[in-house]
Amino acid sequence: MSTTLVIYNPVCGDSTAKKLFTEHVIPLLHKSGKIIPPDNIIETTHLGHAGEVVLDLLRTQPGEHLSIILGSGDGTLHEIVSAIQHSTTVTWGKTDITFALVPCGTANALYSSLFPPTSTTGEGDPQLTYKLQSVQSFLSSKPTEKPLSLAVTSTYPASQSNAKETIKNIPIATSTSVVVASTALHASILHDSEALRASIPTMERFKAAAQQNITHWYSAKVKLLPPPGIDNDVLLYDPRKNEFVKKGSDVELEGPFAYFLSTVNVDRLEPAFRITPLFTSLVPHRQSLDIVIVRPLRDPSISGISEEAKGNFAAKSVQVLAQGAYQDGAHIRMRYNEDGSIDTTSDEGSTVVEYYRCGGWEWVPESTDIQAHLVCIDGEILHIPKQGKASCSISETASNVQFSVFI
Repeated sequence: MSTTLVIYNPVCGDSTAKKLFTEHVIPLLHKSGKIIPPDNIIETTHLGHAGEVVLDLLRTQPGEHLSIILGSGDGTLHEIVSAIQHSTTVTWGKTDITFALVPCGTANALYSSLFPPTSTTGEGDPQLTYKLQSVQSFLSSKPTEKPLSLAVTSTYPASQSNAKETIKNIPIATSTSVVVASTALHASILHDSEALRASIPTMERFKAAAQQNITHWYSAKVKLLPPPGIDNDVLLYDPRKNEFVKKGSDVELEGPFAYFLSTVNVDRLEPAFRITPLFTSLVPHRQSLDIVIVRPLRDPSISGISEEAKGNFAAKSVQVLAQGAYQDGAHIRMRYNEDGSIDTTSDEGSTVVEYYRCGGWEWVPESTDIQAHLVCIDGEILHIPKQGKASCSISETASNVQFSVFI
């Protein structure tokens, strides 16, 4: 059996989702013979509403294939996945949920990664045509579905032990992402940007939040873990070879960190911001996380941690993240000259960005660095307790549910 839901968030992005669905999406579905019962057309009214709707349907119709026409940003998709991940009142067999995405949010990272923006020409409204590509796939006679990987992140309290054994810690909080899991600067930006949403409703609020945090270095230790399976390795991108090279079964990195961000399913966080470009140019052959890291002490002009060094490095962070990442992912090939200046053409010197591909990571912040205790999961902020840690790993399903997108 197969069921179709239509869900749209009227307040996401520029608040045009209702108009788009009323005037275009729903008429297109009906014209194509997909008659959706009124009860299956949902306009969300509060945070978490989309997840509640999907859980209610799974309770009454378990084990079915569910298609969801979803008009939102990445946040509402995250709500649905998280609701399923955290549900303790529903038990079901293996279930498939496939989304026909309609990009209505602010950044639309997943949609713009699956459907990279182009200069569309031809008849009709190019912008409307672009937004309906996933819906058109759903309506086609032979729709194509792309499975989604999930990144499951948990925060843990300080390690506990007694004289006889170490006590296994139970997660304090767990969240599942389909786009990004990050700490350091990106998590601080997302955390602070919420306070700016009312006064700056556009993506400019993220730039304002970045300016508030650009000089901070995040004190932590990191362990990178290989993908699940036998004889797997953490991989590091080598720009000279334009390929990933093996770095062993686990990799430990010392801070401080200026940037630490991992993605699944995407090569960008905004249409032009290709922060992990190798996800599409060097496609992974198994489920994995792509991780971009910037550690200031790799800069040969910096000999220690000082406020002056942090201020000087801020301009380089801007060059990497606010410029290079917007230049088709050019940041991953930037290198340091001997004097610490950044070169975009040389094959010599250490890379500014460390680009890893792996199965998971652990982030252990210094207890004195409050900002290093933030973790961003598709826009949701988790807080690591003092002397605790965050752990992220790749997964195929959430509570026995496999997610896909019509492409």
